[in-house]
Amino acid sequence: MDQPTSGQGQLLLGVAAVLWVIWGLVHMFAGIVIMAEDATGAVQAVADAVPAADLAIDYPAAAGALINQHGFNLLWIGCVTTLCAYFIWRRSVAGIFLAALVGGLADVGYFIFLDLGGFVRFTPGTVMTIFSGSAIALTFFAYIKYLRMPASAR
Repeated sequence: MDQPTSGQGQLLLGVAAVLWVIWGLVHMFAGIVIMAEDATGAVQAVADAVPAADLAIDYPAAAGALINQHGFNLLWIGCVTTLCAYFIWRRSVAGIFLAALVGGLADVGYFIFLDLGGFVRFTPGTVMTIFSGSAIALTFFAYIKYLRMPASAR
C-alpha cells in the first residue's frame, strides 16, 4: 500500500471513508426495510414521487421476489462499501477502486432510472448519490495527487 506524504491526502481519504460508511449503513438499512415490507410498501417507499394509490396493487409473487432481491443487493452493497471504507482509511488503492465500482455503479442505476425517471423526490437516495459521487471524487483526487505519483514528483 502506498501512503500519502501529506496530511491533506489522509484527510481526503478520511472524509471519503466517513462518506462511504454513512452510504453503506443507509443502504444496509434500506435493504433490510425493503425485504421486511410487502411489495406494495417497498415500491411506495422508494417511488415517493408517484401517488401511493397508483402503486397500491396486488403485485405478483415474482415481482415481490424481484423487490426482495433488490433489497438483498442493497444490503450486500452497503456491507461491501462499509468494509471498503476501512481500507480507504488505511490508504488501500484496492479499497478505493472497489468502493467506487460497487457503490458508484449502484448509484448510477438509481440516478438514471429513478431520479431522471422522475419517480422520486429529493430523497435520502438522491442524497446518497451525492455522497457516493463526493467520496469517489475525493478518493480519486487523493489517489492521483498523493498515492499514484512517486514521492519525488509530489
